Amino acid sequence: MVETQHWRVDPQAAGLKEDLQIRAAAEGIKNGEIVAFPTETVYGLGANAESGEAAQKIYKAKGRPSDNPLIVHVATLEQVRKICTDISPIARKLADTFWPGPLTLVLSSRGEVSDSVTAGLSTVAVRMPSHPVARALILAAGVSIAAPSANRSGRPSPTRAEHVLHDLDGRIYGIVDGGETGVGVESTVVDCTTTPITILRPGGISREQLIEAVGTVAADPAGTRPDQTPKAPGMKYRHYAPVAVMYLVPSGMKRIRELIDQEKNNGRRVGILTTEEHKSDYPRADVVHACGKRSELESVAHCLFHTLRYFDKEKVDVIYSETFPETGIGRAIMNRLSKAASGRVVE
Repeated sequence: MVETQHWRVDPQAAGLKEDLQIRAAAEGIKNGEIVAFPTETVYGLGANAESGEAAQKIYKAKGRPSDNPLIVHVATLEQVRKICTDISPIARKLADTFWPGPLTLVLSSRGEVSDSVTAGLSTVAVRMPSHPVARALILAAGVSIAAPSANRSGRPSPTRAEHVLHDLDGRIYGIVDGGETGVGVESTVVDCTTTPITILRPGGISREQLIEAVGTVAADPAGTRPDQTPKAPGMKYRHYAPVAVMYLVPSGMKRIRELIDQEKNNGRRVGILTTEEHKSDYPRADVVHACGKRSELESVAHCLFHTLRYFDKEKVDVIYSETFPETGIGRAIMNRLSKAASGRVVE
């Protein structure tokens, strides 16, 4: 166990690169330590991407399988060119359109990034975050930063500093606290080494936005086999799971009410993931949590991981979740919910 340092930073402050808190965190990164920091999606757990020893600290702190590659965060195009090669015109168009922002591009690696970061693959996943604290930290550190989500492996991703500290306090060098994150689900991951490009993980940039920018876009139909190393995070292992057993219920409120009655009759404590529009429709449930508004799916994405952690705090035995349309950011929401429920669906 180590004493985790906690640096509070105002994301709106001027001159963040020179902020003493940012500089202290950046020194930790340069010295091979691991530091959590906010991005516009979720909090990341960062290390020098060129240091295999530093990357291994991430895997150890998270309890993360070492064949699960890390996303490399950059602040400039020069950093991209340093670590990537064979950048296609489509990849450049995506970067021009969506960076800085919640889009990760899988590109051919130049070999500058540690094998511990790429999991030994010839490709590297890279993105340029838009969060001012993340960008200031990368610039102050002077290196690209490898960073998965700053949570224990398999747990819901953190969107607040308190989530990070709950999972990793005493296991990491420090955390830069920049307040609550915005998007709430991780970046979209696109493999730019395929023709057409392939969505490996839905996220903050929708499939519709990608198609509008570059035309044809494929979606990975099969994911990753057990014997394969995934090209990007979120493809192979259990993710985002609350402590309680969770089920998705696409058939709607009537079926959920029936399930509540069954569970209550068996003496179980029941949680319901719903939205503002339906939060009063489940009077018999023990815990009803409105995860944003169904009419504004961006608000559902923003609240999703906090909601899953809320059910942990309330110590429910089982969670039943409403489902959402798989259009726009709804694809990312349903991807995370399906993984959180380990694919369990009640018809």
